[in-house]
Amino acid sequence: MEPRAKSSVLLIYTGGTIGMKPDPETGVLAPFDFSTIYDEFPYLGKLDVELEVINLTPIDSSNVTPELWCELARLIRDNYDAYDGFVVLHGTDTMSYSASALSFMLVNLAKPVIFTGSQIPIGVLRTDGRENLITAVEIAAAREGGRAVVPEVCICFQNKLFRANRTTKHSAEQLNAFRSDNYPILAEVGVSIHYNRPFIRRPAPDPGSLRIVTRLDTRIAVVRLFPGMSAETFTAMLGIPGLRGVVLETYGAGNAPTADWFIDAVSAAVARSVVVLNVTQCLGGSVSMEMYETGKRLGQTGVISGRDITTESAVTKMMVVLGASDDPQEVRRGLEADRCGEISD
Repeated sequence: MEPRAKSSVLLIYTGGTIGMKPDPETGVLAPFDFSTIYDEFPYLGKLDVELEVINLTPIDSSNVTPELWCELARLIRDNYDAYDGFVVLHGTDTMSYSASALSFMLVNLAKPVIFTGSQIPIGVLRTDGRENLITAVEIAAAREGGRAVVPEVCICFQNKLFRANRTTKHSAEQLNAFRSDNYPILAEVGVSIHYNRPFIRRPAPDPGSLRIVTRLDTRIAVVRLFPGMSAETFTAMLGIPGLRGVVLETYGAGNAPTADWFIDAVSAAVARSVVVLNVTQCLGGSVSMEMYETGKRLGQTGVISGRDITTESAVTKMMVVLGASDDPQEVRRGLEADRCGEISD
């Protein structure tokens, strides 16, 4: 019997803390060349994985734009048939946005796309990046019966694997920087990797060829409500010329003020075909606009319930949906539908 071929993984480095290493002469942190990754981390060879590297121009994740998401989508599409999985090294600050975006942009995905990074530079002795990187590669390469174990876009961080479009970065200092309050983790890493198989999304039996979406409409705004917000401020934000969508961060189960000026501003925006998606400010829980009178009034204006979607996922999903159609009803259906596990039934 012939030995099973090694799994192959494409590593794409975009920048971020994980890619920083002290310069031997100055001690200043500088980007690391991941092309020499086996020289720096020879134990990667023990994974029995064929690893190739693409180094993009390093970028601080605070400067990430949808152009990077489109570049990543094209790279994955163009290399899709050549690799069993993909690992994207990315700064943590906007990782949930980028990973959520890729989950919507990679249509018919049947292979792992694992985002990871670190809180401590990989060239520092106490780095968390080493374990994050090794685990991400191992998960991206994992196959059973010729199929990927985790065929979706994920974030691997601090011994946990999350569905990407369910994540939020919750800490700037703790090593377990990400959380997924509304969906179980997909795997937990200890002595071995324990996959939470019932919660891993499987592709259709014949998913078809990978297709990418790169037409994104960024004419949206995120409006977070707070006690004392003035009518002038709120009305001005919803009245921005050219605005097509608003992610409205409301209280609790989707509640908002019932003052006439507030309802009038929302109604006027919806009348101009601005789509308004109601998401909760809470890390856990869901929007349920029928529960209280304040939520009911929003529903009556035409506001869409985001249910238990994260803000990061709501923003990127809205960009994709608005980019696909100018028809308000199609946009509404697109936002209400579960596309890739980002909302619960």
